[in-house]
Amino acid sequence: MTPLAKAPSVTIQKRGVISLNKTAHDLIGNAETVELLYDRDRQVMALRAADDSSPHAYAVRSGSKHGPGQAIVSATAFTAHYGIDTTATRRWRPFIEDGMLCVDLTTEGTIITGNRTKATALLDSDETDDFSDKDASVDSPVGARSETA
Repeated sequence: MTPLAKAPSVTIQKRGVISLNKTAHDLIGNAETVELLYDRDRQVMALRAADDSSPHAYAVRSGSKHGPGQAIVSATAFTAHYGIDTTATRRWRPFIEDGMLCVDLTTEGTIITGNRTKATALLDSDETDDFSDKDASVDSPVGARSETA
């Protein structure tokens, strides 16, 4: 049996980085450079395969060191210029229109939280109050300051 292909997805991260899963990247021919477009009236963002000589081309880099996987586009300036909300990491299911990979930003998208949020919550929990100052200076985590330093 062959596993079902994963649904395409486009994620806009908090810092304005756009990531495409393998399926979404395949939809634009695994382009190494893309042009980012925005339709203000429809609030639709699009990625279109481009020649690297295009003046507005963005490089697509691999987000995985282990073969094909996520594709990443550093688009902080683009998202800031068009006022695209990056207060939370959000994922959308894209659609193809005129050979472009499009995202309808009028839909909210799925908010994505990662493991880093969980780690922070653990550090902020009441368990940290159980340590005395003496214990903290002996077993302090890397980068923590002790009172003797």
